[in-house]
Amino acid sequence: MSYYRTLPISDDKNLRAYIIGLAIGDGNLSNPNGRATRLRITCDKKYPDLIKRISRSLQLLLPKNRIGVYDRKTCADVMVYSNQLENILGWKVGLGSKYTQNVSTPKWIFDNKDHRINYLKGLIETDGSIYLDRGYKMVIFSTINLQLANEVKQLITSLGFTPKLYTIKPPINSKWNQKVKYHIRLSKDVQKFLDLVKPNKS
Repeated sequence: MSYYRTLPISDDKNLRAYIIGLAIGDGNLSNPNGRATRLRITCDKKYPDLIKRISRSLQLLLPKNRIGVYDRKTCADVMVYSNQLENILGWKVGLGSKYTQNVSTPKWIFDNKDHRINYLKGLIETDGSIYLDRGYKMVIFSTINLQLANEVKQLITSLGFTPKLYTIKPPINSKWNQKVKYHIRLSKDVQKFLDLVKPNKS
């Protein structure tokens, strides 16, 4: 087990902020072999460039670790094993889902503009969308974690923009155990925001 702990890890905080954003968006931690923690980031196969960028970013973070891409029918899982992942990401294996653990933004990300930008880039590329509404560009980030929603709103606001937070309640008679969703939507100065953060879901 010490082998995994001593492998080198990049100290590039912008890279870490980006990967934390990706992982909070569409990542999962597990320990399937009982020896090392596995991070799996799932991405729709209609975004091949994003899959490559996730893989390349994880390789830069953990240059001596093997990065795997598992091809599924409609998506791909980008995976890496490392016992340093829990400390990097801020949540633990075996303590429930990210929602149960109330995963939130690491405090150090708030302290630096570049860290905030890279973190938001990762979040939007996974759990966000960029779309047209009556011919106008919009950016939206969705989560079931209210604390995270408020943090994302705060981060976007800190960059000089005015996002709005919307609460989406599930139907009363829904057959599924759906949770309340929170949408942070940016509808003003969207192109300026996109030029700054540069999310790319292609």
